Amino acid sequence: MTLLQDIANIAFIGIGATVVMDVWLTFLKRMGVQTLNFAFIGRWVGHLLRGRFAHASIGKAQPIPGELTLGWLTHYATGIAFAGLLVSIYGIGWTRAPSLVPAVLVGMSTVVAPLFVMQPAMGSGFAASKTPTPLKNCIRSVVNHTVFGLGLYLSAVLIAGIAR
Repeated sequence: MTLLQDIANIAFIGIGATVVMDVWLTFLKRMGVQTLNFAFIGRWVGHLLRGRFAHASIGKAQPIPGELTLGWLTHYATGIAFAGLLVSIYGIGWTRAPSLVPAVLVGMSTVVAPLFVMQPAMGSGFAASKTPTPLKNCIRSVVNHTVFGLGLYLSAVLIAGIAR
């Protein structure tokens, strides 16, 4: 395989895993569970690009033009980056013969980003400590990122199968 094919496979694995996570989030939303507003991700990134990292409450921060689109683009770019992280740890061979445990472990470990970077920067505190239900929110984040890890595996299996 060429380097370009490997990069494309990593991107498709990240996109596929993010789609799996989005299907899960849609299911949760239909069950009445509040899920992330991607406009707030875009708002945070928009302010970040303008030099402001932290907010008392991202929901009260000044809206950014195109924040919803920016939020979704960031969401998918992050999924691709996390797929790249998986491959950087386990090697490109993992994409040709994917196994479940590495994907789920990396997926679960990606929860560090929201719990210790994004939530504090958006005003929710470390590990959602400033929310009314921090433990519940942390558990939900871990589950969501575990689903993302499952998505990494399923996407890699699909892509490896197509490549054969």
